[in-house]
Amino acid sequence: MLNRINLIGRLVRDPELRTTNTGKNVVEFSIAVQKRLKPRDPNEPDADFFRVKAWNQTAEYVSNYLTKGRLVVVDGRMESRKFVDNNGANREVWEVVADNVSGLDRPREDGAPAGAGSPAAARPAGGAAPSADEYDPFADE
Repeated sequence: MLNRINLIGRLVRDPELRTTNTGKNVVEFSIAVQKRLKPRDPNEPDADFFRVKAWNQTAEYVSNYLTKGRLVVVDGRMESRKFVDNNGANREVWEVVADNVSGLDRPREDGAPAGAGSPAAARPAGGAAPSADEYDPFADE
């Protein structure tokens, strides 16, 4: 049996980090994954939305380095859980439990979300893309 899922999408909101009673870090966030074909009905969304949960070091990475609008890849498994809501109704929730999460774009320096604006707005003023040596994700700031 195999339960694996790989998604590439943009964070819909900032991740929410919390600590469990046992001291483990867990982060929850949602991503929007654009549909391959545009819907015929203009009222239908052109993206699918996935709830994602990550634990421990992955949770810390997501909380520290990823924000709303960032393009990410999520590797994990689908999991369902059932619960009874406040009205006594039985509910079932499906979410991705992430084993690995990686940012695929660079954070914007002007403070705006990475997905905001046009691609041209994210380029340097000269129009040329920055070289690979200009960005060091491990450099001390």
